[in-house]
Amino acid sequence: QVQLVESGGGLVQPGGSLRLSCAASGSIFSIDVMGWYRQGPGKQRELVAQITSSGSTKNADSVKGRFTISRDNAKSAVYLQMNSLKPEDTAVYYCAAGRVVNVEGAIAWRHWGQGTRVTVSA
Repeated sequence: QVQLVESGGGLVQPGGSLRLSCAASGSIFSIDVMGWYRQGPGKQRELVAQITSSGSTKNADSVKGRFTISRDNAKSAVYLQMNSLKPEDTAVYYCAAGRVVNVEGAIAWRHWGQGTRVTVSA
């Protein structure tokens, strides 16, 4: 089993920045992809960004140029640097971990953190 613990959420004004952190523990050898999802009020959960063990990243169009995902394999941690935050970024952000399951790169997200709330408001 893998445990994921997020930190770094909070209240920030529009245009501000936050950095989310996620620490993984347990059977981390079973992970080759980590990422961040979010679920805003009345919205479905959506993938924000993902990063493979080799450092390949993918971001949602809505956050390109503003959010950056990174990982520290030595610390089994993943980070999400969020800049130029907008009110529509308000959501609970979840750390996720999983494995690539086929040659097309499909990912099975198997482990989830409890979430950290980000509120962007003046």
